[in-house]
Amino acid sequence: MKSSKLIEIFKNGNIVIPLFLYKNLDKLKLELDEFIFLMYLYNLGDKFLFNPNKFSDEMGSNLTEIMNYISILTDKGFIRVEVLKNEKNLMEEVIILEDFYNKIALITIDEVNSQTTNVDSNIFEIIEKEFGRTLSPIEYEIIKAWLDNNMSEELIKEAIKEATFNGVSNLRYIDKILYEWGKAGIKTVQDVESNRKKRNVSKEKDNDIDLDIVEWNWFDEE
Repeated sequence: MKSSKLIEIFKNGNIVIPLFLYKNLDKLKLELDEFIFLMYLYNLGDKFLFNPNKFSDEMGSNLTEIMNYISILTDKGFIRVEVLKNEKNLMEEVIILEDFYNKIALITIDEVNSQTTNVDSNIFEIIEKEFGRTLSPIEYEIIKAWLDNNMSEELIKEAIKEATFNGVSNLRYIDKILYEWGKAGIKTVQDVESNRKKRNVSKEKDNDIDLDIVEWNWFDEE
């Protein structure tokens, strides 16, 4: 198939291509037409039936071209074609994109690491040490989003302390803390301390109950 035909299919919205993947096209080391065909497969799901005739009809290409693309993507380690049993216990050929997702994960980690080489205190390493494990690609993206939004590392560390104090080692929980702080206008460690003091004072007032007011003599009640 000509590249112009594939690009036309892409422009018509028949294939959804994540911006992240398009920006990293050179790292995938694929020709544009190979990449767009891979995105066609990507839109079909993680694992799906190997059906060259269907691919040919939907992509507007002949079977020879389709088989050539599949061969290239297999050789380059993006897809696998395996024979598996289906729910009816029958053998069928399927295409699996697990290797493709592994490549995406590696690209994501490399990109995050390259963008954080100048960070004085590596927040990624701090969180990994706190969690006692390696961060997932999604977690890297979440932390990167904090930094991209000019969130200070000191504030992130304070949110980690807050989560640890509450017995939670979960990045989503830390993200929620930072979100709530943002809504409350908390941008610095000093703001956090000030907010904690206000909460403590509020709790003390709630606990400071005047017993003379609430005391009731049930025996004198008529």
